[in-house]
Amino acid sequence: MDDHSLDDFRRRWQEELAQSQALRKRRRPRRPEGTPEHGEQASGYLALAQGLLEGAGRPPAARTTRAEKQDSASRSRSPSTHEGAGGGEQLVDQLIRDLNEMDDVPFFDIQLPYELAISIFQYLDRKDLGRCAQVSKTWKAIAEDEVLWYRLCQQDGHLPDSSISDYSRWKLIFQECRAKEHMLRTNWKTRKGAVSELEHVADAVLCDVHSHDGVVIAGYTSGDVRVWDTRTWDYMAPFLGSESEEDEPGTQPYVSFVRINNSLAVAAYEDGFLNIWGLRTGKHPIHRFKHDARIQALALGREDVTVATASAFDVVMLRPNEEGCWQVAAEFEVQKLVDYLELVPDTERHPVAVAAAGDLVYLLRADDSARTLHCVCSQPASCLDVSATQAAFGVKSLGWVHEGNKILVYSLEAERCLSKLGNALGDFTCVNLRDSPPSLLVSGNRDRRVRIHDLRTNKTALSLSAHQLGVSAVQMDDWKVVSGGEEGLVSVWDYRMNQKLWEVHSRHPVRHIAFNSHSLITANVPDERVVRSADLDNFTTHRRHQGLVHAYQFSVDQLALQSSLPLCRPSCDTTVGCGYDLTLAFPCE
Repeated sequence: MDDHSLDDFRRRWQEELAQSQALRKRRRPRRPEGTPEHGEQASGYLALAQGLLEGAGRPPAARTTRAEKQDSASRSRSPSTHEGAGGGEQLVDQLIRDLNEMDDVPFFDIQLPYELAISIFQYLDRKDLGRCAQVSKTWKAIAEDEVLWYRLCQQDGHLPDSSISDYSRWKLIFQECRAKEHMLRTNWKTRKGAVSELEHVADAVLCDVHSHDGVVIAGYTSGDVRVWDTRTWDYMAPFLGSESEEDEPGTQPYVSFVRINNSLAVAAYEDGFLNIWGLRTGKHPIHRFKHDARIQALALGREDVTVATASAFDVVMLRPNEEGCWQVAAEFEVQKLVDYLELVPDTERHPVAVAAAGDLVYLLRADDSARTLHCVCSQPASCLDVSATQAAFGVKSLGWVHEGNKILVYSLEAERCLSKLGNALGDFTCVNLRDSPPSLLVSGNRDRRVRIHDLRTNKTALSLSAHQLGVSAVQMDDWKVVSGGEEGLVSVWDYRMNQKLWEVHSRHPVRHIAFNSHSLITANVPDERVVRSADLDNFTTHRRHQGLVHAYQFSVDQLALQSSLPLCRPSCDTTVGCGYDLTLAFPCE
């Protein structure tokens, strides 16, 4: 505070004090000198300075020089009649020095602009914002700003596609989303919700199932491909047509693999043909590709439109050009037959794939030649999964020197091994890296255990004895693990408590598991692709050989059904249970 500001402060203080005293004399009877007057509210620094000076026993003095202050301070150290006066002046000077030091203190309602206060508060979480809202009215207004609570909703994944102008009172929206999330978690734990068995294809056996964001695709031995949208509870799935529909019924080849994302559906057949459908363009294929041999592996990007296939010793990447015409984006030749094939996400411009062929693991970039990511003799890959930056695959340990079966995690950018996880006697049959929380990875093993690995410590964080036979499918999120086994058992675990929540059993091995916060898709796919029954007209006789696809809904909106898992909701024309299979019939609405 400079000299001019100090003079102005003293002058304004004296004027306010004189006005206050004159007003007090007009309104109240004169009090004895030295009697404190209660109820007066002096604003700002006036009340503080007045209290200091009145406590010292003297009226405010005129501005003194630095020499006078020092002389006054020296006199105050020795006992004298001016001790009270010198102490009062020291207190005023101390007040001025304190005000000088308070220039950088963030008084959000005085010094800082509102936008700058919002920028500071955006680093707080919901609990800290709640505490700040209890400080003052000004802080409460800042802590409840729409921008802050909209940002919290986006961070927690609530209403990700909405803008800040779509709703008002984002704090209330955030609270409602948190309450719904808590209800969904409770429904998962207590098995509340509804489950439906997706309608089967008559006289056909399920071959492969895949799903994406609640949309399910299935391929059958009859060559049929069906798609369901479980988000709308409309399970009358349309058939995706094929250019070979003119053939006689039953002469179409089996469906080997099916894949689906938010815009495409893809099916590979036993005769080497590949059909690609656009989900928004109709039931007829938008592209058809032919391999000379059987397709051994199929991959489809989750967000882009790249399709990768492996046939014989060739790996082909297909994608549309700028005009929308499909073409071969890249083609690679490998040394062995490909067992597993995955497309790396978030590489739309230059597709990248990872292929496991025996004891070789290849990194395939569309703008480069095939590169060997891993090669160890007598250590074939047993499973594969990829994320945007890493690839994880299980390796078997064969030969005379048995080092134990492991999961290797490679960096796709550096092309080197980052972690070696596990040391199990059984083969790792499935691994899920893409859907796991950061720094975690979940795997299933033939020794019937589900393991959660910590990539930071390269150790097994948790091992669950989950199934009677080997684990065939597994997925985890921030609090639960869902696993499927060769015996047909689907188990749900709260891995934080190391506790099994519930399980559901079907006849065939579980080959597909996909879940989100409010739904679960499971598929039991038979190993045998022949219906073992002569009486094909009797549904309840041969349905157990066909395979099953179940859709579980834990949404809060569906609790009005008052159904508890694993009860089914068959259609009106379903034959009521008899013999081996028992189904529960509900009255039609």
